Amino acid sequence: MKQTHTPTRGTRIRKLSASQQIHDALRTRIIDLELAPGENLSRVEIAEYYGVSQTPVRDAMMRLEEEGLLVIFPQSKTEVSRIDLDQAKETQFLRLSLEIQVARQLIEAGQPDLLTGAKVALAEQDAAQKAGDLTRFSEADKRFHRALFMAVNVSPLWDLVTERSGHIDRLRKLNLPDPGKVAEILGYHKRIIESIERGDMTGATTEIIGHLSGTLASVETIKQRRPEFF
Repeated sequence: MKQTHTPTRGTRIRKLSASQQIHDALRTRIIDLELAPGENLSRVEIAEYYGVSQTPVRDAMMRLEEEGLLVIFPQSKTEVSRIDLDQAKETQFLRLSLEIQVARQLIEAGQPDLLTGAKVALAEQDAAQKAGDLTRFSEADKRFHRALFMAVNVSPLWDLVTERSGHIDRLRKLNLPDPGKVAEILGYHKRIIESIERGDMTGATTEIIGHLSGTLASVETIKQRRPEFF
């Protein structure tokens, strides 16, 4: 008699809604500055572009407004928000607080294997730098920081940071091509890992503060270059 194989339960696969997919796509285009600050967006045109009805587009736009990336003028227009420096500073404050605490927990855990994911992402960043691929570098940068949060089982907090980081992420996008910036980021990442490995909380804190403060320290230069974005 032929036996029936019953598969074991695996990770549940979630099917993203049209609204979620459009939100993610628009958010990426805003962060990448493909949709520039101040640019008008048409719900009708976006619905046609993605081949959907206007309902999921409306829902996606409302979420993006909540995140501060769109400004919706009822019965009038919708435009990409200008870069808000106050919100960028708030996000930096939140991220600094969380990443310092993550480093503290990693040091207290004293388990080198917890840093494996971050080290893999760091190697990817190094390769991206050598290839001159800024897009790949940025993606590996996100994986580096997320890996640290995952290592201490607080990845939802990284999702929270990401949700609130639209303004400072656009600043980073403008800052990344500046001479020496990529090498500077790599240096900070390497020193953060080294500080955690040797149990140096003071050193880790210093490197995290230096790393996360770099873009805001360059704001005036960025504003002079692209004043229309502010």
